[in-house]
Amino acid sequence: METARVLVAADKFKGSLTAVQVAERVTAGLRRVAPGVRVETLPVADGGDGTVAAAVAAGFERREARVTGPLGDPVTAAYALRDSTAVVEMAEASGLQHLPDGVFAPLTATTYGSGELLRAALEAGAATIVFGVGGSATTDGGAGMLAALGARFLDADGKPVGPGGGGLAELAEADLSGLDPRLADVDLILASDVDNPLTGPKGAPEVYGRQKGASEEDIAVLDAALTHYASVLGPETAALPGAGAAGGIGYGALVALGARFRPGIEVMLDVLGFAPALARATLVITGEGSLDEQTLHGKAPAGVAAAAREAGIEVVAVCGRLALSQEALSGAGIARAYALAELEPDPAVSMAQAGPLLERAAESIARDFLS
Repeated sequence: METARVLVAADKFKGSLTAVQVAERVTAGLRRVAPGVRVETLPVADGGDGTVAAAVAAGFERREARVTGPLGDPVTAAYALRDSTAVVEMAEASGLQHLPDGVFAPLTATTYGSGELLRAALEAGAATIVFGVGGSATTDGGAGMLAALGARFLDADGKPVGPGGGGLAELAEADLSGLDPRLADVDLILASDVDNPLTGPKGAPEVYGRQKGASEEDIAVLDAALTHYASVLGPETAALPGAGAAGGIGYGALVALGARFRPGIEVMLDVLGFAPALARATLVITGEGSLDEQTLHGKAPAGVAAAAREAGIEVVAVCGRLALSQEALSGAGIARAYALAELEPDPAVSMAQAGPLLERAAESIARDFLS
């Protein structure tokens, strides 16, 4: 009988295991039951936090830059580079992870550091930039990012408007003539699992503002400010899919940087070399911390499963918690899901013991699919 060849292509288990650690634990569990199994690991991400780590695990070089954090303090942010392709993750510069516990700045948090990180990639010689957006602490429509790249946003007195989405209410003039000229020659791909528009009932402030500490009043202020901002820069772009990604940074990239929007997992599977790895596999194991309705809308496991199904390769999933029916899983191309919650029902214990539990889940997969 032919030796099974397993491809482990899972995302992180947020709050407990990185995608690299998930792959390591699954591999250990499989080999305990099926010592001869050939395992290839390809940690994946969908453009949100963990995207740079997935690129580095796939052979990209990790680079670091000191940039401006969302509250204006300096932070160290990483991006990934291979040949002339850079993977830039906005959360590295402007993400929620840079906020102290319980401290939010919904009206003033800035994406300036994301612009500085893009500039660092330009200076490193990148001709293609995959710009992964998600996990942001910001709702400034990408104005901070554009300012870092040379744009000027001025009030009626000709002075720069304040940082964050709140300051855009005072915007009288947007001068994009000073944008870094190297941007014109770069293929900038906006990689996101979010296809929301900039404003309105499905826009960035309404859908994502609360998780960044915005009150109902703040959401109304931000929506009005971003609507005004878009009226100055280009209202048509505000309705495009992805414009509302990461507090509207998608809009800034689309309207001023010539970015093109692609679902994050599709872009990352291309960049990481998923197709050749898939061609070598007889079974694929994917997963993430929570398999739920959101998973089906552009998250990494759904993208992996769709590509594997097209290639006729069976897929199983691992997760912390499972909130999908077997019918929904089958519809997504996943034969079966193994949840840590089935082994340890206490969520706190499950997260704390995610590594050993995941090895046990992988042992079950080996017994069910490899023996």
